[in-house]
Amino acid sequence: MKRKMNPKKKAIVSKKVKPIPEGYHTVTPYLTVRDAAQAIGFYKRVFTAKELMRMPGPDGKSIGHAELRIGDSVVMLSDEVPGMSTCRAPTSLGGTTVALFLYVPNVDATFKRAVDAGCKVLRPLADMFWGDRYGQLEDPFGNQWALATHKEDVSPKEMKRRAQAWMAQMAGSK
Repeated sequence: MKRKMNPKKKAIVSKKVKPIPEGYHTVTPYLTVRDAAQAIGFYKRVFTAKELMRMPGPDGKSIGHAELRIGDSVVMLSDEVPGMSTCRAPTSLGGTTVALFLYVPNVDATFKRAVDAGCKVLRPLADMFWGDRYGQLEDPFGNQWALATHKEDVSPKEMKRRAQAWMAQMAGSK
């Protein structure tokens, strides 16, 4: 984005602003947690996140907004704000309806690092019918993560066959 000074107003004027900022995608997850500072440290250790920015909350101690880059994506997060229904942590609500799907180069190593750091295994790693090695975790802040490494490109016909076999196996194991 090129900027120039408007000599009359002495302010910076943008020639063209992108509707989606550089480095962001159309959908960006926003996590609300208890103890965002601790969560940021955890995501740095476990998912090799890079901290892009951090703003304090109104009390000067909490985090009002932070941004992390994990791989090629940005994840935004903040501390929960008591009294605001839209800023509650999964641990305050008793669970979450969202999982973050994270592709990584080596899911076995990342999964182990996450478990060693305190994540609870929801679904152990397994080779899945759609071609991913995949597992699910819950982090100490109540967020659920689906971790995967893509291992095989599967044709639609083969995917259908494998999905049917997998569903039949799941139905038989109940």
